[in-house]
Amino acid sequence: MKKNILFIFFLTCILFLGYATFEMFVPVQTVGKNIEIQIPKGTTFRQAAEILVQEKLIRDKKIFMILGRLTGADRKIRAGFYSVWTSMSPFEIFKIIRTGKIIEFPITVHEGDSLLEVAEAFAAINIISREDFLSLAHNRAFLDDHDISAPSIEGFIFPDTYLVPKGVKAEEALGLMIDRMRDKFDETLRAQGEKNGMTESEVLTLASIIEKEAVVDSERPLISAVYHNRLAKNMLLQADPTCIYGVKSSKEKILKSDLRRNTLYNTYLHKGLPPGPIASPGLKSIIAAINPAKVSYLYFVSNNDGTHVFSDTLEQHAEAVRAYREKKKMKAEG
Repeated sequence: MKKNILFIFFLTCILFLGYATFEMFVPVQTVGKNIEIQIPKGTTFRQAAEILVQEKLIRDKKIFMILGRLTGADRKIRAGFYSVWTSMSPFEIFKIIRTGKIIEFPITVHEGDSLLEVAEAFAAINIISREDFLSLAHNRAFLDDHDISAPSIEGFIFPDTYLVPKGVKAEEALGLMIDRMRDKFDETLRAQGEKNGMTESEVLTLASIIEKEAVVDSERPLISAVYHNRLAKNMLLQADPTCIYGVKSSKEKILKSDLRRNTLYNTYLHKGLPPGPIASPGLKSIIAAINPAKVSYLYFVSNNDGTHVFSDTLEQHAEAVRAYREKKKMKAEG
């Protein structure tokens, strides 16, 4: 009797394993085409299995559920869009879902990028239109949610490459980028800024100007010192990149007429820092904004090779400007 029971038990196990193997390793569909499956937020593993049944990607939901329990995959499932082939076996699809390989698009924010460039990057992968992005970036309720006192999220997006899941809301993606900024511009750096009498927004504003002016890393603290010294003397900052902020792309040439354009950001016309950052500063510029070089420079002009000539007096600066113009003229003629 016991032998019969054992025989039946083992036979049942073998039949079950054979059935499970068939269900998990034999594709439901023979014709292969690429489709996207969406697993909404809050979906349980059981509900995800039901979605796969409806899409005719698995036959037996119970076998799929058992495998999920055995591997622990049923405890957590990543929401998002999954790219699968209809000719995949249920086990291949299970591995994709278990590892959370959702469809993601890279968005790269470069050091010195402004909201205009970031808006175009978002629009390129159809998360949000350029116009709606810029509207959101200036939305006071959204800014308050992230404790941003500046007029927009300009400068609060850390330069990096982000993998943005398909279907994600722009608010969520931007929240991630703002969090990254605060991870980098951490409590230690913020405390240093406060020690110098600078708020988070002020540090990022100055850092963004440094980012737009500096080419050589070693000059970032020197450029920072020039602006710190000018602020201390209540002088106009006269930072060229501020004159075209919100008016035209920073990639365009800055004209003399731009220096006379009356905007709140034009530091040729308004003393002090602009109302907010003008671009996304990198960590080196943030550190430089907090730790200026201990020099008395008040002026700098380009050497036309990425470096600058720094001066203490207006007379020295005027001479440096003459040298720069002469060098530029010779280069044009040669």
